[in-house]
Amino acid sequence: MKKENIYKFLYIVAALLVVGFAIAFGVDAYKYNTGGYLGSAPLYAYALVDAVEYLLPSLAFFIAAIICKKKFVKKENNNK
Repeated sequence: MKKENIYKFLYIVAALLVVGFAIAFGVDAYKYNTGGYLGSAPLYAYALVDAVEYLLPSLAFFIAAIICKKKFVKKENNNK
């Protein structure tokens, strides 16, 4: 993979983590409402755990992608 395309990969990983959060929270909410294995804690506690597991790393990947894009696009423009 070229260095110039690393930021695109990081954006894709960040987007997949956001989708993963939506799926995981949807499953938790469904099991919470149907009386499954969840229910001993409030639903927002499960949302907080899912956010830490998915959205926090997604934010880190997104920021890294912005930094990489600025770094490599600037280098590419200076070489032309």
